Amino acid sequence: MPERNDWEAKAALLLKLELKKRGVTYAQLVEKLAAVGVSENEANIKNKLSRGKFSAAFMLECLSAIGCSTLSLDA
Repeated sequence: MPERNDWEAKAALLLKLELKKRGVTYAQLVEKLAAVGVSENEANIKNKLSRGKFSAAFMLECLSAIGCSTLSLDA
C-alpha cells in the first residue's frame, strides 16, 4: 500500500498537470479561484502544491475553477 506521502505527491502532481494542460499559472489560478469565491494568494498555492499538503476540497475548488470536469488518475 502506498505511503501517505505518496498519495500527497500524486494529488499535487495531478493538479499541477491539469494546470499545465490548460496553461494556467499560479497567478491566474488565484484570479480564477477568486471568481468562484475562494480567497488564496500565489505564495500559499505554491506552498500547498510543493508540499502536497492540501484538502480534497481545495483540489476540487482548483479543478472546478480551471474548468476541469474529468480527471485521469493515471498520471
